Amino acid sequence: MLHNPDRALQVIEFLQLLNLTDDFYGQPFVLQKWQHDVLWDVYGTVNEQGYRQYRYAYLEIPKKNAKTTTIAALSIQHLICDPPGGQIYCCAADKAQASLTYKAALQMIEQDPDLAAILKITDSRKEIVNKLTGTFLKVMSAEAYTKHGINPTVVIFDELHAQPNRDLWDVMTFGSGAARKEPLYWVITTAGDDPDRHSIGWEVHEYALKVRDGELNDPYWYVKIFAAPEDADIFDEKTWYIANPSLGVTIDIESVRQEAIGAKNDPAKEKLFRWLRLNQWISLKKIGWLPLTLWDSTVSQLNKSDLLGKRCYLGLDLSSTTDLTGLTLLFPPQDGLPHWYFFSEGWVPEDNMKERVSRDKVPYDRWVQGGYMHATPGNVIDYGFVEARILQLSKQYRCQVLGTDPWNSRMLTQRLMAKDVDVLEVNQNMAMMSPAMKEIERMLKSGMMKHDHNPLGRWCFGNVVVAVDGNENIKPMKNRSTDRIDLTVSLINAMAVAVKMEDAQKPSVYEGRSFLML
Repeated sequence: MLHNPDRALQVIEFLQLLNLTDDFYGQPFVLQKWQHDVLWDVYGTVNEQGYRQYRYAYLEIPKKNAKTTTIAALSIQHLICDPPGGQIYCCAADKAQASLTYKAALQMIEQDPDLAAILKITDSRKEIVNKLTGTFLKVMSAEAYTKHGINPTVVIFDELHAQPNRDLWDVMTFGSGAARKEPLYWVITTAGDDPDRHSIGWEVHEYALKVRDGELNDPYWYVKIFAAPEDADIFDEKTWYIANPSLGVTIDIESVRQEAIGAKNDPAKEKLFRWLRLNQWISLKKIGWLPLTLWDSTVSQLNKSDLLGKRCYLGLDLSSTTDLTGLTLLFPPQDGLPHWYFFSEGWVPEDNMKERVSRDKVPYDRWVQGGYMHATPGNVIDYGFVEARILQLSKQYRCQVLGTDPWNSRMLTQRLMAKDVDVLEVNQNMAMMSPAMKEIERMLKSGMMKHDHNPLGRWCFGNVVVAVDGNENIKPMKNRSTDRIDLTVSLINAMAVAVKMEDAQKPSVYEGRSFLML
């Protein structure tokens, strides 16, 4: 392979004519060393005919290291400098992610009158066209794409690890640029969250690793991966700089130090730290929620009869064909009750209970005998018994609101509402469940919440596996949890409505204040 400095410098110098975006808006784009080195290699390495050697450029780097800025600047460079008739596609998993690079490019264009005069922007189609050459840039997401008429010169995949399947990757790479002399496929991504190791992001990552390490000979691939070694001390600041080449420029070292302290104190945050800050591929989607030792340390000997007449919130998780049905009563602090308290109970079909005992390897029959759950006649749970139990509990306690998953529950909740039971639907997404789960965790760890002795509840609590997103939001995953988690989900639903209703009842900070005369 040969190197043509002029070709590399053309790209490098163009990018440094642009201005930065977002927090650095208006500042000149001064390339960092790592950016300079990558561009020098990708655009300066040529074959014997003088064309670019690399068809694929794989850059894996943690968040906040100027990834989006780099993509946006490169897309503009190709728009302006590529030969007439070029087709540039910026691909991502969804419209929101695909729009990030597009919006950054717009910010760069609006700061340069010459670029603004040459480039026509059609915001409704997320498309930018060079009016002089006809070369265009188009945003494309996995949610909506078409393969008709695609003959790309440049394809940029942003966050390949997030692609829901391989369809868009296959369409955009397999033979799509065969008619072009210098097709270029950029993959600029962070490490992924793929516990099963079946995603296209993991597949391409593994291929890139083998090329980088010399296990595969593929002269058309350029690979640069910034990540902490698996055996590195993740709390050593030297490790942080290995994974984050922009540390100290676009990333504040004090912020990373703060994240590291959180990672030391919380296993879930440690995994997030490894993923988002150190760029390590680990199974983040399958992490346990809270340890059983926390459940055991918060058992209370409070008698349920002591709670009669007290205010509470209900949470219900109805079963599908194989799940249990769970119900939780959650009591906020009130007269005679200095802390939060909950108790739960479940339902199981009587006819196939023996099969479930054998399948789930837990003693449902003994739990029924112990009063921790109810068996209903037949091979599916009869919701009529659940309805009757909720109405019975509503007479014993001052039940405020019932929180339930809207899926498969509306017939039951309509009957309950007709009998004066207030119902609030709790969508089973991170926006609704994460705040409730974090409140439960905070209260249990601080000793502000207690619960009854309940082996069924304990079993469900220990089975919970959570999904985590990049903002540390969490939600339980029934399809990933090893066993039933229904009683814990009912607790989360109860807390979701409790948080909402308790906040609504708090007095305004302005109540009771008088005017101050000056």
